[in-house]
Amino acid sequence: MRADSRSARIQVLVAEQAARRGAPVGVVDVCTAAVAALPVGGAGVSAMSRTAASHPLCSTDTISEQLEELQLTLGEGPCVDAFTHGAAVLSSDLLTGGLQDRWPVFADAALEAGARAVFALPLQIGAISPGVLDLYADVPTVLDAEQLADALAFADLATLLLLDARIDGTGAQAGAPPRDHGLEDLGGYRAEIDQATGILTVQLGVGIDEAFVRLRAHAYTQGRRLADVAADVVAHRLRFLPDSEPKRTDNGN
Repeated sequence: MRADSRSARIQVLVAEQAARRGAPVGVVDVCTAAVAALPVGGAGVSAMSRTAASHPLCSTDTISEQLEELQLTLGEGPCVDAFTHGAAVLSSDLLTGGLQDRWPVFADAALEAGARAVFALPLQIGAISPGVLDLYADVPTVLDAEQLADALAFADLATLLLLDARIDGTGAQAGAPPRDHGLEDLGGYRAEIDQATGILTVQLGVGIDEAFVRLRAHAYTQGRRLADVAADVVAHRLRFLPDSEPKRTDNGN
């Protein structure tokens, strides 16, 4: 299946979940749609950062909730490894000896919670990674090529939704309810966010992570969508300065 066709199909599934809730599309809808479409029993998303405390954002059931809490509390597990290495971690059977050695505390705790297989997919655009999507099954499970591609597409959409949300330190939405994307424009600004972050590394003389923090912080304090701020940076309507507030430029130069 072509990537754009897959992405469109995943967007429809997620939009349908949001419609059932009667709410704007959010990462919880990604989790719910993923569980319905894939051979898994539950899903959860955790917001993760190298510079701030990580925290669970949502989960579809009590087992996935426990898995999110366990990994962030213990500092080990597929979620932690996926975030650290920026690559999917596919654990088809937690009773496998190698996984028991890799995660000696988490593996036993996850099995006790009711999980047998865990799949962790980093939420990532370029060098920016705001979190991880976790899926679990209560029996040994292997995702085939099509299922894995779908899982990655769900993670891709969760990334865009998470980056475009204004989230406070507890993971709750800050201020007004989140904007209803409609999903028609979610894929359009991926490169723009990445490009804007790259521009800020030059303007501010900082690394990619710090540049993204500055970009997101400005969007948050101004009550604006991250995508809109990124567009202003790329179009040279907004310039960030190392020692002062970002400056608007009317002529785009």
